[in-house]
Amino acid sequence: MEQRKIGVLVMSYGTPESLDQVEAYYTHIRRGHSPEPQQLKELTDRYEAIGGLFPLRDNTNKQVQALEDELNRRYAGQGLQFACYQGLKHASPFIEDGVRQMAEDGLTEAVGIVLAPHYSVMSVGGYIKRAQETAAALPGGLSMHFVHSYHLHPQLIEALTERVNTALQRFDADRNEIRVIFSAHSLPEKIVEMGDPYPKQLHETAQRIAEAAGVSNWQFAWQSAGQTSVPWLGPDISEVLRHIASEEGVRYVISCPIGFVSDHLEVLYDIDIELQGIAAELGVQLERTASLNTDPRYISVLADAVYGELKMKQTV
Repeated sequence: MEQRKIGVLVMSYGTPESLDQVEAYYTHIRRGHSPEPQQLKELTDRYEAIGGLFPLRDNTNKQVQALEDELNRRYAGQGLQFACYQGLKHASPFIEDGVRQMAEDGLTEAVGIVLAPHYSVMSVGGYIKRAQETAAALPGGLSMHFVHSYHLHPQLIEALTERVNTALQRFDADRNEIRVIFSAHSLPEKIVEMGDPYPKQLHETAQRIAEAAGVSNWQFAWQSAGQTSVPWLGPDISEVLRHIASEEGVRYVISCPIGFVSDHLEVLYDIDIELQGIAAELGVQLERTASLNTDPRYISVLADAVYGELKMKQTV
C-alpha cells in the first residue's frame, strides 16, 4: 500500500536555547525593538534562577517526536505516513520556516496544531494566521487545516485530574481546607469585548477537572501578564493568593496551571519561585501540579486532534 504523506506543523511559543540567545529572543517578542538593559537583565535573571535551563525547548522536541511516533503507530495501516515539523512563534525554527520546510520536502497537505489546549484569536489564532499566510504564498500551494482547540478532550481532563489528586495527597490537612487555583497565561482584556472563547474554554476545563476530582473548593486566576500599557485579564494569581490567605484564612493551596502543557519559565519561575516566595511569606503551603510534558495521554490527545481534523475535512 502506497503511503499518503501528511505533514503536521506543531506550533509553540518558542524559547532561547542558551543565555546568549535571550536578547534576540526578547527583541523578537518586542517586534524588533531591543529591550532596555534592565529589561534584558530581569529576563536573564529569571532563566538563571531556574538553573540557566531552557526546558521548553527540550520538552517541545520530545513532544513533537512523540506525536510523530504515535500518529505513525496508529495510522500506518490506513496508508498514512505523518511527518511532524516545528513552527515556533518567537524562535527558530519559526512558524514560517516549518511551513516552508514541509513544502520543500514535497508535502502537499498538512495539519497545524498548537501546544496549547485553549483557543484565542490572540494566541492560537495568531499562530494559525501566520501558517496560513505562508502556505498560501508558496508556489504550488500547501493545503493546510488547523486544530483550534482540544480543551475538553477526555484524556486531557483525565491526566490533569490525576495531577490534582496527586497534589492533594501532599497535604496533611482535610481535603475541604485545600484551595485549588487553576490558572493560565493572561491576555489583554480587550479579548472579552471581542467575544473571544479563551476565558470560557479555560473555565470549562477547570470545571471539568474539579468535577472529576471531586473538588468544590476551587477558583480561577490569571498569571504571567505582559508589561504593557493596556490592561490584562485578572485577577493575577499572586493577588488571589494574598487575598485568600489574609481575608479567608486559607493555608493550603494547589496551583494547577492548566494553560501550560510544559515545564518552562511561566511555571518554573512564576509559580515555583515567585509564587512560592509569596506563599512562604503568608505561611501558606503551596503545591503545584506536575506539567503534562510527554505524558502519553497528552500525546494521545494531540494525535486524536490531528487525525480528527483530517477526517473533518474529508481528506481521509
